[in-house]
This record gives sequence, C-alpha cells and structure tokens, in this order.
Amino acid sequence: QVQLVENGGGLVQPGGSLRLSCAASGLFFSIYTMGWYRQAPGRQRELVATINSGGITDDSDSVKGRFTISRSDDKETVYLQMNSLKPEDTAVYSCNAKPPYWWNDDTTYWGQGTQVTVSS
Repeated sequence: QVQLVENGGGLVQPGGSLRLSCAASGLFFSIYTMGWYRQAPGRQRELVATINSGGITDDSDSVKGRFTISRSDDKETVYLQMNSLKPEDTAVYSCNAKPPYWWNDDTTYWGQGTQVTVSS
C-alpha cells in the first residue's frame, strides 16, 4: 500500500520560512519523479516544483529563487524549503509521485496535503 504523508505546514508571517516534507512508503521511491503542488481556495491546483530520479528540478516561475525542492532516496522523502513567503503562497500543499513510463505501475500517487498560511 502506497502512502505519501506530508508534514511541516502551518502559520507563518510574510517573509518567513517553512520546510515541508513528504515521506513515502510502499513504492520504489528512487525511480519516481516527485512533485509539490498547491491549491488555494477558489483556484485550480498548480505545480510548484518537481524533482526527477536524477535530481533535476523544475520550479514554477512564481516560486523561483524562493522555494527549493530536494529529495533523500535513503529516507524516501521529498522536501520543499520555502523562504521569503508571501500571502499569495497560502494554499494546501500536496506532494505526488509519478512513475517513469517504463515502470509496471502507471499510477500517480498523491498525499493528503498540508495547509500553509502566510499572514501577519
């Protein structure tokens, strides 16, 4: 049974920092592309950042220079370091795990999400 469990959300003031983590279990973690997405109230879910099995990252323009995605295959965990947070970063942040095309399981898995609120 695959599980993705996010932690690290909370309330932070503008300009502050948070570090989210997403611990995976039940899958061959090292081959998956891991991603962070967010959804604010009344808005569609949007991509924040991804990191593939080789450690190559891709960030959305809205978070470039402020957020950093990383992974530890040993710990089967993906992280999102968020600095210089803005009120518009307020959203539910979810991680996902996308398999390579050649894997025998083509399911993309999602965590339950963690709330991040940026407010003074």
